[in-house]
Amino acid sequence: MNPYVLTALLSSLGLGTTLTFASSHWLLAWMGLEINTLAIIPLMAQHHHPRAVEATTKYFLTQAAAAAMILFASTTNAWLTGGWDMNDMSSPVASAMVIAALALKIGLAPMHFWMPEVLQGLDLLTGLILSTWQKLAPLALIVQTAQAIDPLLLTTLGLMSTLVGGWGGLNQTQLRKILAYSSIAHMGWMIIILQYAPQLTLLALLMYIFMTSSAFLTLKASSSTKIGTLATIWSKSPILTTAAALVLLSLGGLPPLTGFMPKWLILQELAKQGLPLLATVMALAALLSLYFYLRLCYAMTLTISPHTNTFITPWRVQTTQFSFPLALSTVVALGLLPMAPAIVMLV
Repeated sequence: MNPYVLTALLSSLGLGTTLTFASSHWLLAWMGLEINTLAIIPLMAQHHHPRAVEATTKYFLTQAAAAAMILFASTTNAWLTGGWDMNDMSSPVASAMVIAALALKIGLAPMHFWMPEVLQGLDLLTGLILSTWQKLAPLALIVQTAQAIDPLLLTTLGLMSTLVGGWGGLNQTQLRKILAYSSIAHMGWMIIILQYAPQLTLLALLMYIFMTSSAFLTLKASSSTKIGTLATIWSKSPILTTAAALVLLSLGGLPPLTGFMPKWLILQELAKQGLPLLATVMALAALLSLYFYLRLCYAMTLTISPHTNTFITPWRVQTTQFSFPLALSTVVALGLLPMAPAIVMLV
């Protein structure tokens, strides 16, 4: 892609998200979401492949439907209250429509069906943008309007997303689909704690962005898109493979790693709020996700492809990929747990 065009599209992505962050008016927020959607569509369709075009079409249709629903809900709310302010969502019908539309935007269950299919049709870097940056603007709107939304609805969405994200990834062999279901599960964790401790939603989002960035960039560096190819990367780059396995375990929430921190704090907060049964179900749902991360780790580190040499090939050319973002995101995804008390004090 032409670098000038790429710069314009990435700038538009930043502008759309910033516009939504800064707005307290529904029309301005809607405009930001639309700029965001229209900016990523050329990035998704840049490889003229039938799968990429299909994924772009699916994404455009779902995002357009969600945007229309937001516009309809905000117009209904303005008609009933006389204003377009986000903090004045007094109509329960408008609130329910807004949360349904925003859930469709970020892929919360049961509006998640587009997410794995779309992610599977994209290249890894565009998939990374879709899984991280594109979640920010709708999540900001959910946080702003959370107090007007029925708590039972938020809990149901969060619990369903965590369970669907765990169950859906169990039988997958495509890494991008597995990361899509992982994204759905993590969104569930963020939504379920939103009404009790919004700062924990922000913390979980930041940790999720770092861990997912590390996972996508590792797969990009090793050119892996299926579980079968993971078995061949150990002999090429053992250090990268080791780090990738630890990042996946961090995504699953194992204790010595960063990913344990948001899950631990969320479960603790749910128990404090007098919801031990909900906390137990969430912890059990996390085990489902952990199983398919362990499958990937097993394929990467405990199996060796029958057609690979057991030594590093001396003639292999050096990679030209920029590795600093991968190194930074991997360090954050693995080593922040000892800093948990300081982070808790900050949030």
